[in-house]
Amino acid sequence: MRAIRNQGLRFVSLVVVTSGLLVGAALAQDAGQPMSLTPGPAAAPGPVLPAADPLSYAPNPPPAASMPKASVAPIAADVARAMKPTLKLSALVTEGSPPIRNGLVWRIFREKNNADDKLQLVVTASGGDAEFDLEPGSYLVHAAYGRAGATTRVTVAKDATRKETLILNAGGLKLAALGAGDLQLPANKLSFDVYSLDADQRGDRQALVMGAAPGKIIRLNADTYRVVAHYGDLNAVVRAEIHVNPGKLTEATVYHKAAQITLKLVNETGGEALTNTSWLVLTPAGDQITESVGAFPTVVLAEGDYALVAKNQDRIFTRNFSVQAGYDREIEIVADDKARN
Repeated sequence: MRAIRNQGLRFVSLVVVTSGLLVGAALAQDAGQPMSLTPGPAAAPGPVLPAADPLSYAPNPPPAASMPKASVAPIAADVARAMKPTLKLSALVTEGSPPIRNGLVWRIFREKNNADDKLQLVVTASGGDAEFDLEPGSYLVHAAYGRAGATTRVTVAKDATRKETLILNAGGLKLAALGAGDLQLPANKLSFDVYSLDADQRGDRQALVMGAAPGKIIRLNADTYRVVAHYGDLNAVVRAEIHVNPGKLTEATVYHKAAQITLKLVNETGGEALTNTSWLVLTPAGDQITESVGAFPTVVLAEGDYALVAKNQDRIFTRNFSVQAGYDREIEIVADDKARN
């Protein structure tokens, strides 16, 4: 367990449990269905190529006049396919693991053969193992497995079948969040963003996953990542650096020091909330945290001190209050002259 500063406000604890996971159980997928291919833009026409393998022997056909017309097109198509080289692809999570059977997305690009010198997407496929009939040439092959991926360059020659296996070096990340005292938090108010650890010259990190739900397995290349955990949509935020190991599932739990606060403007203590009330939540320094309109809005706030402003029918009332971690409660303002600003 280690302490991580919550954006300069409070310290939170991060528990990271990395457990060895059989790739076949956690990351490799169940056997998938045959994949469907979606051709990309048509490749530039090439010369007619000789067949990759000699066609099997068959007796000479009868004269053309007696051959059924319906059989000519299928035969011509079979011959055309036989004249193209084949590229067979598979992907592994780690060296020596079983092939990934489902969840892959393949993209094949022809290398810079068009006028604007850009990669040309030739074909895509999804599923597991893939097989493509391609024109001879040089290609870039990319395999994506969630947010994990790998790219390789292949050269396809005529009269040959090329087999290529990509090693993704991937792992899984499963995130959770609890409140103070291991308090369970509403799952619909929790979300996680995953960024690359390295920042660019402006200090920005590449966003890899945004708004991931708790408990979801995120597939990533083995590396260290910056994780930002949100409780609600205001200032209850925890940041952590988490390492993902290849072929394993890394489970991480962050602890939020925050609470849910319900706001009420009433005519008397314990009375009914007044409708059409505008709310403004500020820091002690006067910085705005949030504003809303309603009889009793609920907000999630990080532990700390706040100022509250309520406006109803041109009357303005204020109150200071504190938020304690894990202590969900109502904050009431009584609409009387003593509370008016």
